[in-house]
Amino acid sequence: MNDKLICIYTGTEVTVNLLKGILEEAGIGVFVQDDFRSGIAAGFFGGSPSAVDLFIEGADLEKAKPIVREFKQRNE
Repeated sequence: MNDKLICIYTGTEVTVNLLKGILEEAGIGVFVQDDFRSGIAAGFFGGSPSAVDLFIEGADLEKAKPIVREFKQRNE
């Protein structure tokens, strides 16, 4: 099983959270990385508020591809 994390989408916090919910409903585990918010919490600036990354496990890639494709067509 491939448990490597793969960045499947990058966008604003709002769009990432929308897609996160859709993927979770489909039974796909996700990890959100927001360097901008993390930097502020740590007392320094890093990243961009419009560049939040959404990761999934490699084993879920084929299941997630059509979901992400449809999401992008509707939202971009």
